[in-house]
Amino acid sequence: MFEKLFSSESVCRLHRDGPLADERERYLRHCAEQGATRGTLCMKAKELLWLARHLESDASAGVDMAGLQGIARQRLSACRGTTAARRLIDIARPWLKFLGWWRAPVVECQYQHQLDRYAGWMRDERGLSRQTVERWHAHAKVFLRWCEKTNQPLATLRASDIDCYFVDEGARRRWSRISIAHTATALRAFLRYAAMLGMCDKRLAATVRRPTVYRHESLPRGPEWSDVRRILTKTDTDEPRDIRNRAILMLLAIYGMRSGEVASLRLDQIDWRGRALQLFRLKRRQAQLYPLLPSVAEALARYIDKVRPPVPYPEVFIRLQAPWRPIKSTSLYDIANREFVALGIQTARHGPHALRHACAARLLADGLTFKEIGDHLGHRSTSATATYAKVDIISLREVGDFDLGDLQ
Repeated sequence: MFEKLFSSESVCRLHRDGPLADERERYLRHCAEQGATRGTLCMKAKELLWLARHLESDASAGVDMAGLQGIARQRLSACRGTTAARRLIDIARPWLKFLGWWRAPVVECQYQHQLDRYAGWMRDERGLSRQTVERWHAHAKVFLRWCEKTNQPLATLRASDIDCYFVDEGARRRWSRISIAHTATALRAFLRYAAMLGMCDKRLAATVRRPTVYRHESLPRGPEWSDVRRILTKTDTDEPRDIRNRAILMLLAIYGMRSGEVASLRLDQIDWRGRALQLFRLKRRQAQLYPLLPSVAEALARYIDKVRPPVPYPEVFIRLQAPWRPIKSTSLYDIANREFVALGIQTARHGPHALRHACAARLLADGLTFKEIGDHLGHRSTSATATYAKVDIISLREVGDFDLGDLQ
């Protein structure tokens, strides 16, 4: 690997003969496979050689941030520039993690073992989606840290203590009524689990009451279909970023996919010959088969053939910059929001879910029933679809026609 990076034999020998040469070379090869450029690899090689010379002999037992910062300070004194220490840390930490030598800072939590078991139970026993597990685990963690801070043992917890939690955290975090409702749902689920294990009173979960959230209290938060057309037109360019983003935006707007469903979409879910797209709907927890529209097939094929890097990941959408990894669902907000802002589109929400709302409103304007729209969006019941009835159907029918006939 060093011979590919450095043309000078003396420099190559310097890297080969340095400490931890095999470990450094393996990591550099891994970075190259993830799309790192030659310049980036040369910089990493230089910093890692310096780090390897200053690591203790027992580094394989674990290196923590304090130890790494001590080495970084030596690096700062050995070269000019104020960024040397930061650069060393940024390069060293991924290398140490790659080797399994990084000792991450542990935030002591009295209930960490219970939290880990709770996450496993939600995933393995209840079969909840990864997003739900992460969200409910986060709510339980905040609650248990509050119990620690206020010295409230779970075994003696009372309903009045739960009320204090909502007052304290609600004021500090500025929870809205909807946020309180989501917190109450997650907390009730955790308390039921805790009661099942005898960790708290089995009657405690029933005392957690959600505030009233009216089903149709707000209008759909998506843009008009004419604005969706503008977004798709704007991204119809030869720029690699636009090619990828256009395929993503079409899946969000035409199929009404959730951001997690787009991020987890795999190559084997696209049936090119049969012109079909198999989506795994998160809420229904089952696969659904959709016709692959020609416009969407063209956008996906163009991205996969011309832009998608040659990586072994099964996911369709990959980061454009090294390290090449599957795109995260949270990144889709930035992709959608960037287009809303660039075009000056005024709507309550600018994220990927706004395009899902636009899809539902468009289907409703085309005369589809709630059942048909709910099936298309992957809803579990028609009640989840009813909110889209509160739109101006007449004005929606004036939007330019977009061929969705194959979706019916």
